[in-house]
Amino acid sequence: QLQLVESGGGLVQPGGSLRLSCAASGFTLDYYAIGWFRQAPGKEREGVSCISGSSYNTKYADSVKGRFTISRDNAKNTVYLQMNSLKPEDTAVYYCAAVRSGYVCYEHKDAYGYWGQGTQVTVSS
Repeated sequence: QLQLVESGGGLVQPGGSLRLSCAASGFTLDYYAIGWFRQAPGKEREGVSCISGSSYNTKYADSVKGRFTISRDNAKNTVYLQMNSLKPEDTAVYYCAAVRSGYVCYEHKDAYGYWGQGTQVTVSS
C-alpha cells in the first residue's frame, strides 16, 4: 500500500526555521516526483515546491523562493522541505504528494495521485 507521511511541523516564531519530511512506504520514491502543498483556513490548497524523481527539476512558488529548499534522499525514501525565514503567512497545513515522473515535477495539485495526511505549521510570536 502506497503511503506518504509528513512530519516536522510545529509552532515557530517569525524568522525561524523548520524542516518538513515526507517519508514514503510501499513504493520507491526514485521514480516519483514529489510536490509540497499547503492549505490555510478558508483558502485553496496551493503549490509550494516540487522535485522530480531524478532531482533534475525543482520548482518553487514565488512566495517561498529564496527561503524554502526542497531536497530528496532516495536512500531514505524521503523528501525534505527546509523552510527558513518563516513568516506568519506561511501558516498552513502542509501536504506532500507523489506522482510517477522521473524528469519533471508539477506545480498543480491535480497532477498528483498520492497524498499524505498533512502536518501543521504555525508561525506566530
